[in-house]
Parts: sequence; C-alpha cells; structure tokens
Amino acid sequence: MSLIHNPHDKFFKETFGDIGMARSFLKNYLPQEILALVDLETILPQKDSYIDQELQESFSDLLFQVKIHKNEGYLYFLFEHKSYPSQGIALQLLKYMVRIWESKLKESKTDKLPLIIPMVVYHGQEKWNSSLKLSGIIDNYEQLPNAVTQYIPEYEYILYDLSTYTDQEMVGNMLLLIILRTMRDIFIKDTEAFHNILHELLISFERVEDQEKGMQFFETLIRYILSTRQDLELKRIYEIAKEVSLERGEVMMTIAEKLIMEGMEKGLKKGREEGLEKGREETKLEVARNLLGLGIEMDKVAKATGLSEEEIRKLMN
Repeated sequence: MSLIHNPHDKFFKETFGDIGMARSFLKNYLPQEILALVDLETILPQKDSYIDQELQESFSDLLFQVKIHKNEGYLYFLFEHKSYPSQGIALQLLKYMVRIWESKLKESKTDKLPLIIPMVVYHGQEKWNSSLKLSGIIDNYEQLPNAVTQYIPEYEYILYDLSTYTDQEMVGNMLLLIILRTMRDIFIKDTEAFHNILHELLISFERVEDQEKGMQFFETLIRYILSTRQDLELKRIYEIAKEVSLERGEVMMTIAEKLIMEGMEKGLKKGREEGLEKGREETKLEVARNLLGLGIEMDKVAKATGLSEEEIRKLMN
C-alpha cells in the first residue's frame, strides 16, 4: 500500500525539520568540540533544498542557519533514503555546499563565504563504505606529494550511520529515540519482528512528556510506516495500537481511514485523468476491502466509496 509518493522524504522533513527535534538531535549527537562552538538557541530552518531533481527519490536535505563561534554559519543535513550506501557521497555533498554558498552570496552584500558543517544521516542495513573525506575518492590521493595535494580541495563530513546504533547507544528525549529507532529499523525484512518493534515504539509514546506533540508525531510515524512497508496489514497495525492503549487504537483507526480515503482520491483522480472506468471501480473495491478489514460498518463504507450495500456484501462474503 503505497500512499505517499516519497515517505522517507516526508518523514525526515516532518521530524528533523521540527526545531525542537533538530535541536535535541544536535545537542546529543554533534561532536563535543563542535557543540561547544554552536549556539543551538539561534537555530533557524531554511526553506530551500539543494538536491538534484533526479536524486530526490534517494536523498532529502535540510539546512539550518545557526551561530558558530559567534559567526553566521549553517548546519546541512543530507539524509539517504536507500537501504544501501551511495558511492562518492563526498562529491555530491560538495556540490550542494557550493550551491548553498552561491545562494547566500546572492542574498548578502559580502563576498565572504559562511561556514557550513555537512552531516549525512544513513539508515540502510548495508555497512557504510564511502569515504568521509573528499580526498578518499580521489585516485591514489595518499600517494600524491604535498606539492600536488595543496592545490586539491579537501573537507570531511559527519556521518550518522543509524544502522550501527544499538538501543543503548541512542540518546535524547523519548520522541527523538522513537524517530531514530523507526528510521533504523524500517528496512527490517522480518514482518513479525517489525510488528514487535512497532509494539515497543508505541509503548514508548506513552512515556513522551509532551503528549500533544507526541500525538502529532504518532500520526507522522504511522503514516510513514504504512506508506513504506508493503508487507504490513492495516488491521494488524490497528490491533497492535489497541493493545498498547485504546486511545492509540482509536487514533490509529482514524489515521488508517484517512490514508485509505487519500489513496482512493488519488486512484480516482488518476482514473479520471486516464479515462479508465475499470480502474476507478477497482480503486473503490480496494478501499472498501481495507475499510471492512478495519471493522468499519457497512453503511459508512458505502458512504465513503459510493458502492452499493449489495456490492459491499459480496466483498464481505
């Protein structure tokens, strides 16, 4: 059930794009020598993305302005969506950093470049094997004399390979831990094992201090999981949520109905655009099956889909 065009991108930007979440992550995961120089109280999100359009299915980015050593600076997050690491990421990052510098030079009256600290967040199951330095992807760099290397650009990025973190190694407030564990475990292939992980995550939501914000992130997480994992059934996820708390179960039911209806609307829109009557009917039937699977009453299913009660009874049988 693919309901969001790019669920990884949406999830990353809705979670790490939150100032409180970003500040919590940076406070707990920036190297101490960098954290001592960064004033996290001055952090401001920037709107632009610098990723090539053809790579947006594989990467997301977020840029934050912040005071670094009392000067204007930027923290740049590059999030890799794929379950395996990309090669030559240092060159890709450098290209995005140059774009940031170019845009900031246009905005400012100075010809000085602001400091940018680049960070890569990776959550695939394969081990990260790309060099953290630009020099690492230059052929035979280590054999070159200083007379040559002094003319070659060099920099290093900070890597957060979430797949290597144990639960004990993850730190931060409860919401941050839930988000990081979700990102780490989303590619686990064993469906039943993921059900158990989801059960633990939902229990963790009960320990979030700000329950209003927790409920907002709960919906974000459920949408992400259902849109990413094609092997999960709505009914089973609903049962897991209800086991944790009746309130979570009811919210889960509401989210599921929203997702199903959004899926139907997209399917119907596509059918209208392509003029496919058969496709529209199949979309309605699929939505009806999903709603019935959640235990939604027949009259509500009929109202939501436009199907007759007779058609719905056939599906039930």
